Amino acid sequence: MIRTIVTPDKNYLSFNIPEKYIGKKMEVIAFVIDEPLDDVIYTTKSSKSFSSVKLNTKDFTFNRDEANER
Repeated sequence: MIRTIVTPDKNYLSFNIPEKYIGKKMEVIAFVIDEPLDDVIYTTKSSKSFSSVKLNTKDFTFNRDEANER
């Protein structure tokens, strides 16, 4: 992955890509950064508890062929 932050001075932008990316699908996204990266605060969402869900798997047997059926 390549991540670069630029401040263009013209209405066009060009860049080189690594050789290993040639022939592969790529996604290029451009958006304006409204605030400096130093001021961004990353937060994590609290995890939800699923302790109220109880399953009895005592006699369960896994069937790989059945799981991979389409």
